[in-house]
Amino acid sequence: MAADVATAFGPRKMPIQTRATVTVGAICEATIQVLLSHGADRLTTTRVAARAGVSVGTLYQYYPNKHSLLFAVFEDHMNKVSQAVEAACADACYRPMSEMIRRVVEAFVDAKMQRADISVALYKVAPDLGGPALVRRTGQRLRKAIELMLLTAPDLKLSPDRFAIDMVLSAISGAMRSALEAGASPAVFRKVRAHLVLLCQSYMAAAAAKGA
Repeated sequence: MAADVATAFGPRKMPIQTRATVTVGAICEATIQVLLSHGADRLTTTRVAARAGVSVGTLYQYYPNKHSLLFAVFEDHMNKVSQAVEAACADACYRPMSEMIRRVVEAFVDAKMQRADISVALYKVAPDLGGPALVRRTGQRLRKAIELMLLTAPDLKLSPDRFAIDMVLSAISGAMRSALEAGASPAVFRKVRAHLVLLCQSYMAAAAAKGA
């Protein structure tokens, strides 16, 4: 399903030369700016091209329509979250499980908070962009990284429970979405992050003990 979504909304071609990569980067950043300033309904390829400083023809070489533009931004956002969590997992290997979970939660929250405005805007358009399929693909990617990390935990006797990992990811993503859509203050987000760490640490410890 995710592959079908990528085919439907993905770019016409991928940039190869440095100049093309810069152009695509400018188009994606312009898409974000237009999305935030005008909203998805008023986002057009003409507005994005003008903001990026390229011709509409150049834009169409890569993105055939506004949905393709928005999908590119959404996919890039999800990739950055995934990369942050994967890096945290790699760095936390062979540490106690509670420390592993803390690093995963903090990496996820911090990645979403780097551009909270983009996160909120993308939540609104995700259903029209094949968002559920992309979210599932991201979830699988994160689960794999966490599972491999937990295999190295010195205080975990059994292999990690995939269902438990999915529950942790659901708790983190759900809490973050609620806080972002509510327009929570930085102080509230710090509190959300701290409480998510406690929640996920306690749950994983209980799940591991039950499995034992």
